[in-house]
Amino acid sequence: MNQPEDSNDSGNPTIGSVVRARLRRRQFLKASVGAVAAGLGPLPLAGCVDDGAHPPRSGPIGGSALGFEAVPKSIGDALVVPPGYTARVLIAVGDPLFDGVAAYRDDGDNPGYARRCGDWHDGLEYFGLSANGRPDFSATDRALLAINHEWVSPAFLHSAGPSASPRPASEVDIETAAMGVTVVEIAKDSQGYFRYLPESPFNRRVTTLTEIEVSGPLRGHPKLKTRYSPGGTRTRGTVNNCGTSRTPWGTVLTGEENWAAFFARDAEDAARRTDAENYALARYGRPAGTPQAYQWNTVQDGSDRYRRWNTSVTGASSDGHDDYRHEIHGQGYMTEIDPYDPESVIQKRTAMGRFAHEAAAFSRPRAGEPLAVYMGDDARGEYIYKFVSDSPWDPADAAAENRMAVGTKYLDAGKLYAAGFHEDGTGEWLLLNIANPAVASYDRYPFADDGDVLLHPRIAADGAGATRMDRPEWSTVNPVNGDVYITLTNSSSRQLLGGDGGHGVDAANPRAYEDGSQDSAPQRGNVNGHIVRLAEDSPGSTRFRWDIYLFGAESDADAGLVNLSGLTADQDFSGPDCIRFGSGTDLCWILTDDNAMTDRSNAMMLAAAPGTLGDGGFLELDHGETKVVTRLGAQPGVSDLKRFMVGPVDQELTGLAETPDGRVLFVNVQHPGVGTPMGSAVRPEGYTSHWPGNKGYGPGGDLARPRSATVMITKDDGGRIGS
Repeated sequence: MNQPEDSNDSGNPTIGSVVRARLRRRQFLKASVGAVAAGLGPLPLAGCVDDGAHPPRSGPIGGSALGFEAVPKSIGDALVVPPGYTARVLIAVGDPLFDGVAAYRDDGDNPGYARRCGDWHDGLEYFGLSANGRPDFSATDRALLAINHEWVSPAFLHSAGPSASPRPASEVDIETAAMGVTVVEIAKDSQGYFRYLPESPFNRRVTTLTEIEVSGPLRGHPKLKTRYSPGGTRTRGTVNNCGTSRTPWGTVLTGEENWAAFFARDAEDAARRTDAENYALARYGRPAGTPQAYQWNTVQDGSDRYRRWNTSVTGASSDGHDDYRHEIHGQGYMTEIDPYDPESVIQKRTAMGRFAHEAAAFSRPRAGEPLAVYMGDDARGEYIYKFVSDSPWDPADAAAENRMAVGTKYLDAGKLYAAGFHEDGTGEWLLLNIANPAVASYDRYPFADDGDVLLHPRIAADGAGATRMDRPEWSTVNPVNGDVYITLTNSSSRQLLGGDGGHGVDAANPRAYEDGSQDSAPQRGNVNGHIVRLAEDSPGSTRFRWDIYLFGAESDADAGLVNLSGLTADQDFSGPDCIRFGSGTDLCWILTDDNAMTDRSNAMMLAAAPGTLGDGGFLELDHGETKVVTRLGAQPGVSDLKRFMVGPVDQELTGLAETPDGRVLFVNVQHPGVGTPMGSAVRPEGYTSHWPGNKGYGPGGDLARPRSATVMITKDDGGRIGS
């Protein structure tokens, strides 16, 4: 679940003209053309405009039909998969990772979270192991899983819920340890099902307190100096870990997303800062007077481990070496971890920029070409980025013993770009360094050097004129043709138009409407989100082509106003978040983080047989005074897009990995029951979810505390998932 910020006040022009009036769902647009609830115990329980040059494609998007029965929408407190499939919980928050750690208890008394599986499972990667414990990318019966932990649910981590401020150290120590990353070994048992191994020497917990090295251009930068690291070369921990990426050399990149929320800033701090500092902090969501998300900084014992969460000026130095004014600059990166070596030094790859990172998608590695990495900045009105390595790919590096050294080679030097979308279906990558005059001369922030640009790429992208997008989240690359897919989850800012300070519609973000279908108050903006698709000639290209692959919508929404992709009841979805291509098939998996159609269904996962960019045509949307032209992919047929799974109550499905043969699918179920009030008076009867305890996993039964978990899905006949 994201806590979206909206700090982009750059005034960058949108591609289409700004819509002047607030237009309701049934009024704002005129187009120019018209299962099984799986038991989860340890054993299975049961019309586009044709421009002439790009004619609309007819027929299926993919090459073959999806071979499963579509799952209906569900609001039950269970995980629903198609007939012929079974889902099992593999590991959940609080499960012990090491010998000597007590089994999880359902009463909130589970000390030692630095040695337990963390909370809020998010990004997920699979790393095969051979029988003798060596890296084997093709292994299907033994592996390591790397699991991100984005936030925590204090209501369920403590016996009586969280205490009020000032927070006790005992509670904060649990919460700070329950975030970060888990690396855990899994292996198939005698029945052919994966189990996790709490005794494995590969198991590792990375928390908000783990020492991590700063690598790349920002290592030693003056704006990374802190009391903990006066030289600006180290920091503690990785925070708000959202999406992941598996590098071509076998490491995991973990994305630090809403890290800014973890730093308090005193109301008086503005007077202690320069105008440039105040602007930059506000642009990253930390204006003076902002509290810490969980009030970790309010612990009263004076320890640095709690004081660090206040990023205000408290020391007397001019460079910040005696306080934590720069502590916030140590978060917000793609951070690299070698899962095969639990003693390896973790690195923050600063050349890839500092923003609200979701996932990262690598271009298809080809000898002699640079690697491109596509990334989204998950906040309203933020940007899509591309990093291009200086070093060309050497296939021998895929099997290198020193994987972190390979990461240094490809990820510590390169160029960072932000995307600008044009109405004609083309776009350009805008260089973010001070060699770009538009960046160097930007009048709202004086960049000191290229390191300062990497520290504040949002501001550099403002100056470069990049296109503001509707919360760019996960990215993935089609392994067949190299097309890049990026989810745009939603944005309420699309309904705040013109003089109201919001973002006007444009070709790449063409919808703004009122959705009154929920039982609650109507939601406004790009309520259901969409997925954009890019293609370029080579990883180093500065030009690209684009279209919109799918628009999220409810199936009964107006086809000319909202349901532009023509979704049916077996396909409709809202809030696309995680997106991944499978390893055993060429299926594209779409997972949702939705709050717009939850009266009809819990968050879900769909399988898609993707097409190629340009398989649709141009669509003109009439806003009255203004017309916006967008590129829309071919409408999916009933064989091209189907709902595969629906999760329990108050959760999102996020993070996905497969065995190399495609016969086991791993999916993370994040924060079930998150709608439960956090106060200490909440009783088990008041929890909005009791999953997975209510389905037989762990203690608690029908009144169990809800738990984030990683599930594994198999086909009952042993076949490939989705086929």
